[in-house]
Amino acid sequence: MQRYLIRLVLIASAFYFIFPMIHGIEFHGNFLHALGAGVVFAFLGWVIESLAIAISAILTIGTLGMAMLILVPAWLLGFWLLPALVLRYVADIMPATLSFTGWEPAIWGGLVMLVIGIATSGHVHERTRRTPSAASP
Repeated sequence: MQRYLIRLVLIASAFYFIFPMIHGIEFHGNFLHALGAGVVFAFLGWVIESLAIAISAILTIGTLGMAMLILVPAWLLGFWLLPALVLRYVADIMPATLSFTGWEPAIWGGLVMLVIGIATSGHVHERTRRTPSAASP
């Protein structure tokens, strides 16, 4: 829970401090607006990522794995575009708070969010990694 709060504060800080420095991104509001935008960004990011995974799974099962020939390169080349897409949706939901002049500033903002996500996602690997206990043979 503490990592999620740290991630939320970092995302809100990016909205409030970093995004106004990127040409083409305008953020209007105080830090509470940034926290609200961070919550909306986190929720929409989860929804869009879940939809992308579900569509990929359906396509893979439906084509008996042949879709992987297209999906794997698409994921490798396009995973960094998902945060930019989410940021554009946040700007559509909160137009008085966040606005973009085009896709290029959204991609730069998405890369900032991607770095924050990578830096704060260490707990996923810690939970999946299993260490043998001393009592096991």
